[in-house]
Amino acid sequence: MRNLATALVLGLVAVPASAEVVESSTGGFATHDSAVVAADRQAVWEALVHPEDWWSHTWSNDSTNLSLDPRAGGCFCEALPAADGWGEGSVEHMRVIMVMPGSTLRMSGSLGPLQAEGLAGTLTVTLEDVEKGTRINWDYVTGGEARFPAAQFAPVVDSVQTEFLTALVDRLGGAVEEAGQGE
Repeated sequence: MRNLATALVLGLVAVPASAEVVESSTGGFATHDSAVVAADRQAVWEALVHPEDWWSHTWSNDSTNLSLDPRAGGCFCEALPAADGWGEGSVEHMRVIMVMPGSTLRMSGSLGPLQAEGLAGTLTVTLEDVEKGTRINWDYVTGGEARFPAAQFAPVVDSVQTEFLTALVDRLGGAVEEAGQGE
């Protein structure tokens, strides 16, 4: 089994908008996605910290209920409207654990149905200048105990993580190919 560091380095050389499961075991898995957009890091950062404009999976089926406080300890949360005679609710999707504006956003939390399990997840999004704009690297690592084999769930989570990155990339005008890719 390749170690995680090697897998992540290899993932950085991938073609735009590529995705793969880079590590999987009975206790967890890691995914890596990457894309290049023709936008500067400032524009990418501004879009990244406003998931209400592009994030697609919500408990309320309405991304406008999302908010992200981009500071350590900040919440990536969702307001749940009152329903069926009950008051408003809320969901913490993830907790912000690292912010380096224009460079790195790291959040901790298990997303969607993973929340109901004994799993810990970490999403790290890094931005870097490249010749044609900004490369967005999207890494999600999860581990712990679940009532299902985590490795079997990895491709589903990878697909959803790819969907998130694709939505952000689309919000920024779509992916562009880097020099030397696709030639």
